Amino acid sequence: MSVAVSPIVQARHVTKWYGPRRAVADVSFTIEPGEIVGLLGPNGSGKSTIFRIICGYLAPSSGSVEVAGYDVMADSMEVRRAISYVPEDSPLYEHMRVIEFLRFMGNTKGLRGRGLRQAVEAAAERLDLTGVMMMPTGKLSRGFRQRVSIAQALLGDPKVLVLDEPTSGLDPHQVIAVRDLIGSLGGRHTVLLASHVLPEIEKIATRVMILLDGALLTADALKHAAASVTLRLRAAGPEAEVRSALDAVAGVRDIAAAQGGGGEASGVEPAVYLIEAERRPALAPDIVAALVSRGIAVSEFTEAAPDLERIFLGLTRRPAKAAA
Repeated sequence: MSVAVSPIVQARHVTKWYGPRRAVADVSFTIEPGEIVGLLGPNGSGKSTIFRIICGYLAPSSGSVEVAGYDVMADSMEVRRAISYVPEDSPLYEHMRVIEFLRFMGNTKGLRGRGLRQAVEAAAERLDLTGVMMMPTGKLSRGFRQRVSIAQALLGDPKVLVLDEPTSGLDPHQVIAVRDLIGSLGGRHTVLLASHVLPEIEKIATRVMILLDGALLTADALKHAAASVTLRLRAAGPEAEVRSALDAVAGVRDIAAAQGGGGEASGVEPAVYLIEAERRPALAPDIVAALVSRGIAVSEFTEAAPDLERIFLGLTRRPAKAAA
């Protein structure tokens, strides 16, 4: 008999107002232990506000958040023992050497003596900091400062890690190193991260949530990708006729000309289209039949891999279209 596992993070109808401006609008979600969850959204969409509420730095205007079974407002000290937060521009005490800073942060998390020494050594080795432990943090490069910030977050073995733009400002080698580190944390830790770099989120996260104007558009964009399909079509014919045929097929949601248009003349070069549609068994035969019945020749028809960027753009544009 399987035992149900309680969510490690649970947000219920969270709303946050800054004066007359609503930054977060009735957001609810759950996060299971061991997940790596990416939070995507344009600037000003509410990502950092949600992170600060989860960590107990901000109080929600309404709604509630629990971390490891504790309410972030009523049981803030218990929540802070269970969670570590690395903001985008993580402040460091620049006069402290790296080893002093890590020891100080370990002390604030209740580590002492041998346990503190072992935790600092393990974090330094994991983040490749052993060569800079005696340097002042103010003399470090942006990449090493970010590593120090993540190292201090790992002290005390928190259940939840919250990382806001963890690869911001890093060079390509540093980005790969931090990405690999975050990927290795899943399972033992639950990781929430925000990033503007969609390919990075796609490579790391087991689930992706998307925000727009403080509202949660989807709690699982990757599941959304599995429920839909993107097809690449090369067809020779007038673009208006191709679009008309495709629009008539059940389940077709969006058509984008990826390479020119078909034109009106006979014998034109084939044009490439990307079609977003609901995934169903007879979709491909229906599309081909609709085009061939109008005399449109099809020279290529393939399924494209799920693309988080297309899903993100599609979801964040639809509310604007609806409002218009």
